[in-house]
Amino acid sequence: MAQDAAATRLCAVIEAGETALDRLGAALSAAEFASVVIAPAPGGGLDAGAARSLVEAAQRRNAAALIAEDAELARTLGADGVHLVVAKTAKTAARAYEAARAIVGHGAIVGVDAGISRHDAMTAAEDGADYVAFGAPAHLRDRAKARERRDDLIAWWAEIFEAPCVALDVETPEEATAIARAGADFVGVRLTGASAAATRELVGAIAAALGVPASVG
Repeated sequence: MAQDAAATRLCAVIEAGETALDRLGAALSAAEFASVVIAPAPGGGLDAGAARSLVEAAQRRNAAALIAEDAELARTLGADGVHLVVAKTAKTAARAYEAARAIVGHGAIVGVDAGISRHDAMTAAEDGADYVAFGAPAHLRDRAKARERRDDLIAWWAEIFEAPCVALDVETPEEATAIARAGADFVGVRLTGASAAATRELVGAIAAALGVPASVG
């Protein structure tokens, strides 16, 4: 069901890399985040040292730190959970969820990015996933169509299911407001490429549009 945009919270997605900690710090200083998904750079693995600094930065700001795909690393680093991307794994949604849950335990967060699969989203929620996510990744050629598909899935999910949903790959305040009103519980902002100053400006604008409080401390 549609909701007031002010009820929506922020999620950050950050790829580990040379300037990642600066960009994450800028984002966390601009607004309150519920969670931070820490992912490897394209084509690489997630270095434990780099990931640890990002986990610690998120947790210092009371944001849940989630490691993309690697439940073992999440447990090792004391992260708050794991973010699974079903489209990137050979396992089914059910098997991927069960394997991750067995590693991190029931006290941790296990969320599932279901891509554009209704079936995988429903399976994950039925198995107990703490949230499902739908996105519009930047590598897709037809971004407008991808965003439309994501928004349709968010609206469909919000009407029927209780498990929280995350709208990933949100790029503008206007897009954030529209997807929040469609029913997204969390708006996911990907913190890639921009400088720390540009990141702070973008996050501040999206947070203001959604009524998300400014960061304290």
